[in-house]
Amino acid sequence: MITAITNAKIFDGEKVIEATTVLIEGDKIISVGGAVPEHAVTIDAKGKTLLPGLIDAHVHTSEEGLRDALNFGVTTELEMMGGFTKSVREEQLKGIEDIADVRSAGMGLTPPGGHPDELMPGDGEIPDFVLKELEKLSEEERNARLAAHAHDHESAKLASPDEAVAFVQEQVRQGADYIKIMIEEGSVLAAPGLPVLSQEIMRAAVEEAHRQNKIALAHVLTAEAAKKAIDIGIDGLAHLFIDRPDTTADLVKMIADADVFVTPCLVLNSSIIGNPASGLASDSRVNAKLSEEWIETLSSSFNTYPQGSMEDNYRNVMDLHRAGVDILVGTDVSVPVPSLGGLAHGASVHHEMQLLVEAGFTPIEALQSATSKTARRFSLNDRGRIVEGARADLVLVDGDPTTRISDTLSISEVWLRGNRKINKG
Repeated sequence: MITAITNAKIFDGEKVIEATTVLIEGDKIISVGGAVPEHAVTIDAKGKTLLPGLIDAHVHTSEEGLRDALNFGVTTELEMMGGFTKSVREEQLKGIEDIADVRSAGMGLTPPGGHPDELMPGDGEIPDFVLKELEKLSEEERNARLAAHAHDHESAKLASPDEAVAFVQEQVRQGADYIKIMIEEGSVLAAPGLPVLSQEIMRAAVEEAHRQNKIALAHVLTAEAAKKAIDIGIDGLAHLFIDRPDTTADLVKMIADADVFVTPCLVLNSSIIGNPASGLASDSRVNAKLSEEWIETLSSSFNTYPQGSMEDNYRNVMDLHRAGVDILVGTDVSVPVPSLGGLAHGASVHHEMQLLVEAGFTPIEALQSATSKTARRFSLNDRGRIVEGARADLVLVDGDPTTRISDTLSISEVWLRGNRKINKG
């Protein structure tokens, strides 16, 4: 069966194009523009805009999180630490059609007692909020997550370059799609003094990731941590530094010269500074699709660095953008807990695009950061664009988000691998 989406304004992942018709057959886009076959199922999209499926470049997710993401037109989530490596997702998510696609870093590289151990009370004890989330999973997925947690707590105790190499090799063996390294001393998370791996150990991990044909990303929340990441040869920063020292211009040049991409997660930095996402939570296009737990979480915040400034964050991200650095849309959303507030799967991708526009991006630039740029930097060559042969991951919205970014939330239809989803809410 061929589906024809007609009379749409089309943003193809990079720009608005002249064509107004897209044909889907099976899981692929078979034509952009051209005649509509006589027996096609036609969807008249007059007054609407067709977008590639959105991509969240930084999450910690679950089956429920992937389901929420898809309801908001986020057709791919990139897990930056968690259990959905290739072998796991092929077994546990097989045949589940109402969830977003996912890629994963597996477990992150961190020293004993390093981030995120400050969130884990006792000697590897699982926090109550994580146990609460596990209760929602199938027995199979719950057991897999518990095993992954036990493996993480044991295997992340690294003390030498050789152990870092072995750790990376193990993540790749388990099916990690990329490698994540933690560079977090805790000041902006109200946990100062967290240990950080040596440059020698982290550089060994990056070099091994590259030998394994994987990109390496670093968790950084300060300018000093970002500099360390660039010095070890990292490919991407999984956050934006929240401070703005006098040396920021030099750091921006370092990042640009190294062709490193940045996933700023402005929604997270806003939450760390103490700003809840109450406006998003009160939007009927959002709260109709979320549980009370997630609405409560959106309406809260981390609030661990209230001395921070969103104006500094906006200047940082715009300096990077103007320097030619690829900026990707990501959120760092995880579980519905008020202390990790201001974030929700799917919804926060739209919020992140709004904050990028508030910082100075054009709506089209923000859309590029949620589609084609992320696909390119993570070598997801089958998505992020509306072109012939691409996966039919598509979002149809009312209005025109290429001129008013908030229209991305006015979701009319979502397609995942060519399957049309019923819009909820």
